[in-house]
Amino acid sequence: MNKQEAIEKLNRQVSQTDSLKQQEKFCPDFKKWHRDTQVLIEKIFGKDTRHIKDFNNINYILMSFSSSTPRDDYERAYYRGLDNAKSILASLIQEIDEFFEDESMTQNKLYGISDIDILCNRFHLVVRQIRERYNDRDTLNVEDEYDVQDLFHALLCLFFDDIRKEEWTPSYAGSCSRVDFLLKQEETIIEIKKTRNGLSTKQLGEQLLVDIQKYQTHPSCKTLVCFVYDPDGRIANPRGIENDLNQEKDDFKVIVYIAPKGI
Repeated sequence: MNKQEAIEKLNRQVSQTDSLKQQEKFCPDFKKWHRDTQVLIEKIFGKDTRHIKDFNNINYILMSFSSSTPRDDYERAYYRGLDNAKSILASLIQEIDEFFEDESMTQNKLYGISDIDILCNRFHLVVRQIRERYNDRDTLNVEDEYDVQDLFHALLCLFFDDIRKEEWTPSYAGSCSRVDFLLKQEETIIEIKKTRNGLSTKQLGEQLLVDIQKYQTHPSCKTLVCFVYDPDGRIANPRGIENDLNQEKDDFKVIVYIAPKGI
């Protein structure tokens, strides 16, 4: 799906809101429109983004009511929901038009973060699976950070064609360092870490903060993904660290994944 196709499909969903107002509330056509719109937004922007959350948070019903609430109030709440959906879709169209510069945008550009999300959150399942080999044949034992990098690189090949390993970053604090993985087309850098004995949660957080500052100067990085593999559950509050470090400002976005959770 390229830029123009995305705009046309969203405009189609916008145009249907007026006809839905002429039909019965929550009719089958509304249910189909709502699901089709959800799928379209996820295809364009990803499954775990503000875009789909904004759409899903629209209310089409009264949030408070009583037995004496006039029937017209229910109608107005439904229409107001459709109007809000129309406004949010118009905002998404404007965002694509203004900020998606490449007219021939590929699916990897649109879906890249969703694919990385799957890899990070299911990485531990892959590690466990490859340990179980027939007749105790040799396998990859993921024991250190280099092992994590090797397996993650192999998994990236399922989704991406241009994966550049250990690219050099511009000078930061007087020295240069290497990037674990650069997805050039997606303008995304992936930094891999593994928890270990002797590396405290505080030290890990400090390392990630340094990485975030460092990659802001990289000319090919619009999104930094930090994947922390924590197979032994050393991090007590992984969700808290993710929430503290995740950020999006100007043209730079940071997404931190710590997995697995709940060990």
